Amino acid sequence: MWRGERSERELLAGPRSRARELRTVGRVGAEMVRGFRALHFVGPCVTVFGSARVADGSPPYELGRAVAARLATLGFTVMTGGGPGVMEAANRGAREAGGTSVGCNIVLPREQHPNPYLDISVDFRYFFVRKLMLVKYSYGFVVLPGGFGTLDELFEALTLIQTGKIHDFPMVVMGSPYWDDLREQIDTMVEQGTISPADLELLLFTDDVERAAAHIESRAIERYQLHRHLKPRKVLGEHEAAAAC
Repeated sequence: MWRGERSERELLAGPRSRARELRTVGRVGAEMVRGFRALHFVGPCVTVFGSARVADGSPPYELGRAVAARLATLGFTVMTGGGPGVMEAANRGAREAGGTSVGCNIVLPREQHPNPYLDISVDFRYFFVRKLMLVKYSYGFVVLPGGFGTLDELFEALTLIQTGKIHDFPMVVMGSPYWDDLREQIDTMVEQGTISPADLELLLFTDDVERAAAHIESRAIERYQLHRHLKPRKVLGEHEAAAAC
């Protein structure tokens, strides 16, 4: 069995000896410290979530590329899970716009591998440590079509915002009509009283890149006075972008 997969399965398999649990705490702590050190100076980020399985040139890919480029022009560092698909698109868009591109890659036996558009790439063995990093350094989130992992990231970040564990950072969901059923489910949750009507304000559904950027600018840059931390990025010309790749 692949080593990383074995270690995480063993961690989640129930009680073990105290010595083994202590060794795991040491490995997890070391991974967290390594992540903190690598990402400490990346600056205010917006994290983009989405599927690793979408193809270059597909609508979700191009939308992720476009919104990331626009966020880079606002001065944000664009952070993703570091893999292919939507993650690659966002990192690519940020780099093409002259911004900083960061990936928190999860080490898996298949599918996931770092994309070639990363200025900073950090590998993680534990999903929960990786998710900590994706949230810790972000002042906003963009969610594009994805699978179980994307939904997990969406609702974990949303729950942290709803419960006040992190600030009320903007969350933009893009890629209609992929999310139509989810929007209906959220409306049902309001109707059934499992969430409050005010919780709807935590999400913006839009496919308009400029609207998404304006929402993040007003709910993050202006609200949290990020101007002194952000340096607007120079949009690269076609030849400069090609050279940067």
